[in-house]
Amino acid sequence: MAKKKVSLRELDFNNMGSWPQQAKIGFCVIIALLIIGLTWYLFVSDKREQLAGLERTESELRSEFENKQGRAANLEPLKQQLAQMEQQLQQMLRQLPSKTEMPDLIVDISQTALATGIQNELFQPGPEQPKEFYAEKPIALRMVGTYHQFGAFVSGVASLPRVVIMTMHDISLKPRGGDGASIGPNSPLELVGTVKTYRYLDEDEVAEQEASKANQNGGA
Repeated sequence: MAKKKVSLRELDFNNMGSWPQQAKIGFCVIIALLIIGLTWYLFVSDKREQLAGLERTESELRSEFENKQGRAANLEPLKQQLAQMEQQLQQMLRQLPSKTEMPDLIVDISQTALATGIQNELFQPGPEQPKEFYAEKPIALRMVGTYHQFGAFVSGVASLPRVVIMTMHDISLKPRGGDGASIGPNSPLELVGTVKTYRYLDEDEVAEQEASKANQNGGA
């Protein structure tokens, strides 16, 4: 005998116990699917978003780690290169005059100018100005000489036993007789301005300067 099919309209939801077995099973399946769907929506979906966020964070951290690892791999060669540059700088500074040699050097510069025939109308060294690794010595000048005499003076200074670095500041070179005077090979020229020469600071001076900076920073 064929089983009679039951429609949803015929089911009494107030008396589920009287339902046919097939209807009970179908209803339980529907309830189970609803529970699974709700559970996935409330828990699994949220966890998937967290997982996606963690994956992005992992990717960013991995990229940052790789960058830092690359920097760390290049750090040692950079340290060696920096040490070599500092050593070269110290060697170059050591070629400059020392504190004890500076007075004699200034005399040598003045004497070199006189030896070439230049008239030193003003040759006045100023106070030293200490820098980080060196000190500069300004010298106010007013010299009179010919073009060739000034050339010989520069050449003579360059041939001094010690390395002499001179930089010119606010220098003017003009005919002695004024701007309207004619200029020839032996015409007198007047050089006016300031030159600076340099010496290196010894270890005690560098230490004293660093201590002075530390005290100033501490008192600020």
